[in-house]
Amino acid sequence: MPNNIKQQIQADLQQAKETGQLRTERIREIVRSAVSQVASEFKQGSGEIRTLVKDAVSAVIENFQEKGGELKDEVTASIEGALEGINSKRHENIVKTQTDIKRLQAELDGEEEQLQQEVDVILAEIEQTGKEKPASTKTAIDSAVNAIKDSEELSLLKKRYAQLQAQLAIVRANMAARYGGRSMEVQDYLDEAKHWYNKARPQAESLATQVGQKRSQLEDKLGEAGTSLARKEHQIKQTLRELLLTAADLFKDKEPANKERETIHK
Repeated sequence: MPNNIKQQIQADLQQAKETGQLRTERIREIVRSAVSQVASEFKQGSGEIRTLVKDAVSAVIENFQEKGGELKDEVTASIEGALEGINSKRHENIVKTQTDIKRLQAELDGEEEQLQQEVDVILAEIEQTGKEKPASTKTAIDSAVNAIKDSEELSLLKKRYAQLQAQLAIVRANMAARYGGRSMEVQDYLDEAKHWYNKARPQAESLATQVGQKRSQLEDKLGEAGTSLARKEHQIKQTLRELLLTAADLFKDKEPANKERETIHK
């Protein structure tokens, strides 16, 4: 089988050409299927694997060599397909690990929520106790409790954490789309990014115009990525790249810097 992979790929390409189905996505799928069948026989990272990939890409180049310098799309599709093929098993393990991480994250969120509820109850009881104290003592207790409830440091940490999780989900969507993830998997990452993005949004109604526009751009890109994915367009990769850049630009978070400048001016 390894010796015949070029013949197999070329035969499949010829068949697709005869039926009018020889698009870049089909080239990618032909190479991925052929390579994945053979790759399981070899050890990951071995010389045979690298030879397999080169043979697969060469088969596509030879099939389209009459196009001369206009081979970029076909070569790109063949490389992507070959990489997906050799990493299919490893990708399955990544998906399983990510599923375990999501489960653990849900458990962690539940524990944190319970902890927060317990803290709220304790603070409420402390406030209740203060009602029986002299006015000056009650004021001091209320001030201390409110300072803990409204801690800017804690709020900022939570916001930063949500921003990082949103960006990480977008990175994973990009990686899945590039290295063999199915549309359902990419969509899961996009949904996860939306979840963390919503958590990272400030509660204030009034936002600086520039920040508001960037948030709108990110929301538009998230929606566009989902639409492209549903249509199974090749454009999804470009859209995901733009989404990642938009998220990175937005999460530079100019709001604290603006507040800092205001403080300096004062």
